[in-house]
Amino acid sequence: MIACLSRGPKKKMCQQAVRTRLRDRGEQRWLRDRHLSGFASHGNGVFLYYHLILTDECNLCCSYCRAKSFDNSRSDEGCCGEIDDTLPVDVSYDLDTLYHFLQKDPVPTVTFYGGEPLLKADVIKRIMDNAPVQRFMIQTNGLLLDRLEPEYVNRFSTILVSVDGREALTDAHRGPGTYRKVMNNVKRVIANGFLGELIARMTVTEDTDIVEAVTHLAGNPDHSFSSIHWQLDADFSDDLSRTTFAPWVHGCYNPGIRVLVHDWVRQMCEQHTVPRWYPFLDTMGDLLNGRPSLLRCGSGHANYSIMTDGHISPCPIMIGMKKFYVGHISRTHPLDLSCVPVGGECTACPIRHFCGGRCLYTNIVHPWKGPERRVVCGTVENLHAALTGALPIVRSLIDQGAIATADFSCEKFNGCEIIP
Repeated sequence: MIACLSRGPKKKMCQQAVRTRLRDRGEQRWLRDRHLSGFASHGNGVFLYYHLILTDECNLCCSYCRAKSFDNSRSDEGCCGEIDDTLPVDVSYDLDTLYHFLQKDPVPTVTFYGGEPLLKADVIKRIMDNAPVQRFMIQTNGLLLDRLEPEYVNRFSTILVSVDGREALTDAHRGPGTYRKVMNNVKRVIANGFLGELIARMTVTEDTDIVEAVTHLAGNPDHSFSSIHWQLDADFSDDLSRTTFAPWVHGCYNPGIRVLVHDWVRQMCEQHTVPRWYPFLDTMGDLLNGRPSLLRCGSGHANYSIMTDGHISPCPIMIGMKKFYVGHISRTHPLDLSCVPVGGECTACPIRHFCGGRCLYTNIVHPWKGPERRVVCGTVENLHAALTGALPIVRSLIDQGAIATADFSCEKFNGCEIIP
């Protein structure tokens, strides 16, 4: 289990304890610097990403998100520590405090997050107009993209839009009419001149045929997504009553991943292009370069989340977990944010440098126990085996000049967890 981070030195801390804390902080900073230096340099020094939670409100009640939250609670309150249930629904701090915090980071990147961040389109525009930030991203369900004028939308370097596959599948989990509205907004965004990366962000459940869903989005007649990411709805809430997960993984999902990797490589061979399917793209890039990875989403070492009251969490789903807060925008320097490493059983895993730990939150809370959690780890092992099996072919294609190593480059910490 990960060790709890201190909220700060106590006034009467002994000198030895102070020296130990400074040593640990130095090691954490060194680890983060080393991890970032190979692929995330925008200049001198460490730079960070921030998920900015604008509101807890959402205009949907998706089956794997809001709807599930009414039926489940965190599994191990002892691991979570005290939960702050007084967090304001919307941003309560003065935006000037946020700007002052961000100004201390040489090159901050801000991702608007919720809830549904576009419910606060006015706040988004104020921040984009006034914050000392050059790069903005947004993670949205897509229903309200038409609320934001093109002059703002076109400044996003990345837009992640939630869509699960075909219309019937998306609407079954997100609500009738969701797919059509989202796709209309996607087409509007493109028509209005958006040139950044548009990522289809899928949530994958037991009724998902992963091959069919990814293939549909990649060749979607409404809009063919060149960038796709997916995340398993697994081990995030206390829903162990789902008895169909393991059979679905073994019979559908894992075989489907192997089929998709084969198809991904086939497109490299035939079209000399590398589809930007993030669970494959980022991991293959690291395999090619022999580069180990920390937690691939960046949580707790490169990607931090600013709560609606200004507290800073290592992960956007660790809302209210006060035990793990690493600071506050009013009093913390961005480059002094503590690293919160993945611990426990992940540290002894033979593919930990490939996986990075999958999820900081689940590593701490353990919503699933025993065999079901092991099945989730098995999906990562399956992904690793499929990609390492394809590695010789990919290297050969690079040697032939059909593709280039640079084709596997991608924006790190852009909201794609990478490991589903």
